[in-house]
Amino acid sequence: VQLQASGGGLVQAGGSLRLSCEASVASFSRYVIAWFRQAPGKEREFVSAINRGRYQFYADSVKGRFTISRDNGKNTVYLQMNSLKPEDTAVYYCAADQQVIVSSYRTSASYDFWGQGTQVTVSS
Repeated sequence: VQLQASGGGLVQAGGSLRLSCEASVASFSRYVIAWFRQAPGKEREFVSAINRGRYQFYADSVKGRFTISRDNGKNTVYLQMNSLKPEDTAVYYCAADQQVIVSSYRTSASYDFWGQGTQVTVSS
């Protein structure tokens, strides 16, 4: 499984960005896809996940501002980020796994496959 994350950039506080995670894998629809982020000097943290049934999961810090969605026909998951804050600045990674269970969605070690990351910088 190969994951390609894209869509990061520099944006002012209050702005929006849409990240994409494209997977080169058969049976993409069977995978749980998650976004994590890592800011300088901090641990990687869960942002959002979407499962096979398209149920969405969010960290409290992004709930109401970010929306995750998937297009199985394009093997792609999107993360729409609105009302961005300087504290959203980080490298964003997408991750995939078929076996992860709901109680482990927020744990980075639960995912076997990772993309290369895309930088998001929010200026104040």
